[in-house]
Amino acid sequence: MTTGAVENGSRTGLRLPLALWGLTRVLLLLCVFKIVVIPGPDITFDVSNIYQGWYEVLRTGTYPLDDVTWQYPPAAAFAILAPGLLPFLGYASAFFVLAFLCDALVFGLLVHTGRRAGRSLRGAWFWLAGVPLLGPTAYARYDVMVTAVAVAALLAAGRSPRVLGALAGFGAVLKVWPVLLLAGSPKGRATLRSWSTAVGAAAAVLAFCVVWMPGALAFLGFQRDRGTEVESLGSMVFHVVRHFGWEGEARMNYGSIEFLGPYVSTVSTAALVLTVAAFGWLLVWRIRARRFASSTVADAAFVAVLLFTTTSRVLSPQYMLWLVGLAAVCLAFRSSRMRKPAHLVLWATAVTQFEFPVWFSHVTRSDPLGIAVLFTRNGLLIAATLIACRILWRHTVTEPRLAEAGRIPAQSAQPEREKALSGSF
Repeated sequence: MTTGAVENGSRTGLRLPLALWGLTRVLLLLCVFKIVVIPGPDITFDVSNIYQGWYEVLRTGTYPLDDVTWQYPPAAAFAILAPGLLPFLGYASAFFVLAFLCDALVFGLLVHTGRRAGRSLRGAWFWLAGVPLLGPTAYARYDVMVTAVAVAALLAAGRSPRVLGALAGFGAVLKVWPVLLLAGSPKGRATLRSWSTAVGAAAAVLAFCVVWMPGALAFLGFQRDRGTEVESLGSMVFHVVRHFGWEGEARMNYGSIEFLGPYVSTVSTAALVLTVAAFGWLLVWRIRARRFASSTVADAAFVAVLLFTTTSRVLSPQYMLWLVGLAAVCLAFRSSRMRKPAHLVLWATAVTQFEFPVWFSHVTRSDPLGIAVLFTRNGLLIAATLIACRILWRHTVTEPRLAEAGRIPAQSAQPEREKALSGSF
């Protein structure tokens, strides 16, 4: 077969995913522009009111010093100010267009990497499906922009640890969690280069923000009195005990609906302890890991963010976008074994659209429907987290140790095909 025929076949094979991506994204745009109305709360409220309010304050040359809902690292100002790059559109319209472009960037990166040797288009297909399953919330929060930075960082990791570090460091000052992308960097020079670059990039961006406008660090004091968000893992306790005389309530607090009342602080503290324990496990894994294959950086990042998300006292719907993006990168590598937890995340993402916005009123009332949909979503996330942790440990710790002890053939621990992929990564 000629090279031209191969290229023509490749282009033909991309027509279907490109067409489906375009169709699903047009539907999302119709939703955020309110041509198609989704039942439940107005998901564009945050953009047209909260984000735009922050935008007006930031334009005056200061961070929102007196707004407790501003709980983001200082580089988030870049995302909030970005719609100003499209002055011919209103703020909300410009924001949705930028979100659409970031979505397109992620899809393009996954398609590009999926056509390389040792990679797969499964990641592009996963992203294609995951974003519309979350619904218009994907375009109504700035998390799609952060996810684009994270996906670009992971896809660059094999060729340039410094690019991984620079993007992870910038992402950390944009929304904290991208620092977890560094969890699986290979030991040795790659870790030294990526981690040192990340520290330098984060410090440089942070210093710029501090010099740029006053109030860059004000967000640090706006989370001390938060409760437990009604969608989090810890909230499941209160959804049940409300039916047995618990005297607390669910109401708007610090920008989200939270449980407030007796024992909430105890559950919030327990969530923090659980997060610390989860990251303790991640540290033990990194110390004991012996094999870093082509997909390990992405796999470890996926596991780390799963741990962070499921144990947090806040679990907003847009967090699912982080997991969809990281799972898509995992699936872009043929050597990754994260297919099962990735699919569980995809199911959880689909349920999330019913949890918010469609049946959010049922969730806040803790009625049987609300409890059922929330427990289903969180149950899927717990299962995905435990399975992903087990896979990562087995692939990088258990199998190499068994191979060294001669208890399993080396070929079983790391197939020749994967060895070749790891070497060419």
